[in-house]
Amino acid sequence: MFETNPFPASHEDLIHDVKYDFHGKRKATCSSDHSVKIWDCDEKGQWHCSANWKAHSGSVWRVTWCHPEYGQVIATCSFDRTAAVWEELIGEHARQNKQSHWVKRTSLVDSRTSVTDVKFAPRHLGLQLATCSADCVVRIYEAHDVMNLSQWSLQHEIQCSLSCSCLAWNPSLSRSHPPMICVGSDNPSTTAGGKVQIYEYSDSNRKWRKLEIISIVTDPVHDLEFAPNLGRSYHLLAVASKDLNLFSIKPLSSSLKDSANISKFDIQRLGEFTEHKSQVWRISWNVFGTVLTSSGDDGCVRLWKANYMGIWKCVQVLEDGSRKAVASYETKTVPVTSNNSVRYYHIKPVANASQAIWH
Repeated sequence: MFETNPFPASHEDLIHDVKYDFHGKRKATCSSDHSVKIWDCDEKGQWHCSANWKAHSGSVWRVTWCHPEYGQVIATCSFDRTAAVWEELIGEHARQNKQSHWVKRTSLVDSRTSVTDVKFAPRHLGLQLATCSADCVVRIYEAHDVMNLSQWSLQHEIQCSLSCSCLAWNPSLSRSHPPMICVGSDNPSTTAGGKVQIYEYSDSNRKWRKLEIISIVTDPVHDLEFAPNLGRSYHLLAVASKDLNLFSIKPLSSSLKDSANISKFDIQRLGEFTEHKSQVWRISWNVFGTVLTSSGDDGCVRLWKANYMGIWKCVQVLEDGSRKAVASYETKTVPVTSNNSVRYYHIKPVANASQAIWH
């Protein structure tokens, strides 16, 4: 069983993203109110806001944590066409009124349109940062001096065929797996082709090249994420769109590479899950890559896990009790036609039989 512990986020507008840090003791939230908040968990499991500031001049779409090896660092992206890197000041004078102090180290301004996602690369790839934008471009930056986070150089630009809504790095530590990025598109046209594209970095050419397009995903993609790979011979990719999709991406033998030395993969859909019965907006894996979490417009958070036969199923549903209670008392008006006349009835769900009005 799981226990939910809601707390007031106190944002003045819609919250777009919530991210935990590496240890799960801190989290960051971002919102359409242009602000970012940092939350710390105390010994009693209660969350307290330790920092709150205006990060951008537009809606803040995403926030992500860097590996703690590089310090307390986050990155944000916004509708104002920029991405920013923020670092927490550490020391006696860093805190004022019990609030930690975060400073902007750099602002990345190469995008011509809204920057829709930002992600730090896995630790073993160094201090790299990827952004994607509505202008169909994925940009990869690198900080060559990890002690100077104000200097980031644009290393690569990946031209995508569709507008980009989200991206994910493959966290695999295997040397046999070159760096890989997956990009999702929110293009509303179902005739525009597959909305998930996979790119691989080639050391020989020092370029990112398109590997595959998952053509069966034709609905707008809101989020995607690779599962941590602890000894699997294949990759797991979760895709959030109209429904939740789960794919296995299995590298084929190196002898099957094409003339351009591009890897080949066998991509299989492990499941298409419609339990949310609505748009799925965010997904997240646990650290072992064995449990997947999804949230959707139905107001529920669902946990997914594979059984001993490798079949993925929903194992837990977390609901907001207060939201459910409000929704249960909504009244609907239904017209009923009889003998050339129309009567209107008010229909209201009840929680138990004692609330029913009997005639």
